[in-house]
Amino acid sequence: MTEDALASALVAELSKKTGVSWLRHGEETFPVWHVWQDDALCVVSGGREQPLPDLVDGDLLEITQRSKDNGGRLVTWVGQVSVVRPDDALWESTTAALVSERLNLRDLSTAAEEWARTSVVHRIRPTGRLVEDPDSLSDDAHRGAPLPTPATTRGPLPRVLHRRVKRRPKLS
Repeated sequence: MTEDALASALVAELSKKTGVSWLRHGEETFPVWHVWQDDALCVVSGGREQPLPDLVDGDLLEITQRSKDNGGRLVTWVGQVSVVRPDDALWESTTAALVSERLNLRDLSTAAEEWARTSVVHRIRPTGRLVEDPDSLSDDAHRGAPLPTPATTRGPLPRVLHRRVKRRPKLS
């Protein structure tokens, strides 16, 4: 097997086994849930789905994936974006794969129609170029600040009633 074939096999295997990858677009990195289908990473964003910047056909992204065994960074590869539109031939198969793996959908039967109205479906194909592989991982921590969010707690924390009284043991 050639190095390119090994790299492709590694990317495919990791993409099938992991549910979350990190996409680097420009200077920002975004965690995304995805599905591996037909040799491409499939992602849905926008609307009620995960936030991503506007990605257009031909954009190049760096995708970082972790080992499922120990959670450590294992590979970073370069992928090329293509937008899947509702009138494309790949729409049905791509959205069917995404719906089958999507957790907590309100209605499985109407998810693809909702995505067609409010979201964008992307397919990210590996270019064959690895930025990092298991033999050459960088020492960079890859830490970043969390994205701003309007999310907040619902209110104050509840009071704890009827705390257990700690009794001192008798010394004599």
